[in-house]
This record gives sequence, C-alpha cells and structure tokens, in this order.
Amino acid sequence: MSGDQTRFGFDDGAAYERMMGTWSRLAGESFLNWLAPPAGLRWIDVGSGAFTQLIVEQWAPAEVQGIDPSEGQLMFARTRPAARVASFMQGDALALPFPDRRFDTAVMALVIFFIPDPVKGVTEMVRVVRQGGTVATYAWDVLGGGVPLEPIQAEMRTMGVTPVLPPNSDVSRMQSLWELWSRAGLDAIETREISVQRTFADFEDFWETSLLSSVGPTVAAMPTRDAELLKSRVKARVVANAAGHITCAALANAIRGCVPK
Repeated sequence: MSGDQTRFGFDDGAAYERMMGTWSRLAGESFLNWLAPPAGLRWIDVGSGAFTQLIVEQWAPAEVQGIDPSEGQLMFARTRPAARVASFMQGDALALPFPDRRFDTAVMALVIFFIPDPVKGVTEMVRVVRQGGTVATYAWDVLGGGVPLEPIQAEMRTMGVTPVLPPNSDVSRMQSLWELWSRAGLDAIETREISVQRTFADFEDFWETSLLSSVGPTVAAMPTRDAELLKSRVKARVVANAAGHITCAALANAIRGCVPK
C-alpha cells in the first residue's frame, strides 16, 4: 500500500488483526475458493497479513511475497505461522520491487481503496505477473454500505458526524473495479459479490472491537454525551439474539482477470 493508512490505525498489527483480521479471513476464504488456484504458484500479496496466512495454510504456494508500507504490520506478520513460507517486505504498491513477469498471481485484499493511484497500482500488479497469470482483488463495498463498521457509521451519519472513509472509496464499486481491470488490458474478467457474517460475544465485544478501527479516534474526539448517545443508538440498531450474541454482515466486491498471452 501507499498513502495515509495511519489515519486508520494500520501501524498496529495486533489491533488490526483483532478488528479487521477476522473479517479479512472470512471474506478471504470465499475469495480464494472462488479463485480456486492450483498448488505451487508464486504469489505476491500487496498488503500483508491475514490474507497471506490463508494463502499459505490452504493453497500450498511455492512462494509468497507480502508487501506493506507499515513496519508495524510487517513485524506482526513475521510472527505468524505463514512467515515459515512467506517473505514480508516494506514496499510501495505503486512501485513493486520486483522484475516483470515474476509471479503467477497478484492479489490485493482490502487494500485497493487506500492506494492514492489505483490505476497505477493495478498496472504494477499486471507488470509483475506472467502472461496467463491472475490479477485479483476484493474490497468492502464502502459506498454501498458493505463495510463491517456500517452499523456505527450509519448512526454517525444520522447524528451529523462524518465517518472516516478510505481515500479512494469510489474504487470499491463493482463498476469502478471493472473499469480498472479493463483499462489495465486484462482478459477473462470476472466479478463476484462476497457476503460474510461475524458473530460477537455481546454488544460490548462488538463495540470495543470496532473502536480499534477508524471509528475509534472519531468517537474519542466526540463530546462524552454524544459518544454515549452514539453507542446507545448503535446498540439499538444491532439487536442481540437470546444468548446476547451480536451478528453483523459485510459485503465485498471481488474481481479477477488474466494477463494477456
């Protein structure tokens, strides 16, 4: 990735794992099952973390290179079991530190809307993938209400508070992804919606976990009375079941294409 990810707390790998890592794995499993890659591929994962772990655990890669601008994220990634197979490097999605045609598959998991120049980011993925290889991504449908934080963000908007969104939220729309992949000259383009659900022990678990994300600083900056009102409104919105569990849904848009031969 490149750009202002610090606004979203992504320098703290452990906090990211608790908040977004679980969501990433849920969507990532569906995404990888859709790609259905053969074993033995050489992968580049632009944005290291939970998704890299899935590749290593389930798809027997020959190689995985994880790229991320955040040293905090990379340090956390290197403590995970995937580090036995994967390598992690600090780098920029707009200037991948690899030669042309180096990999079989390039992926971005929940990253593309953070890149300041998505067109160049996709172009770089295409550059480092061999002819016939796959370039793919998935991203929360930010503008369509698909982000895991939507219950909180919706109530923020109702209260006149503007949630912090990724800098290029528009690129998360399916049509925008299609245009990016087409512009990059990729063949056999396919898209898919990925819907996932996550269950929290209770409302406090949901609330405290969510505050580890981009909504945390916003809530912390609100007057105490407003923050308490927001919390009560969100609690009314996400109804618990008989056991007190809270189940939330999220929706991602996914796309893949092949580098022309």
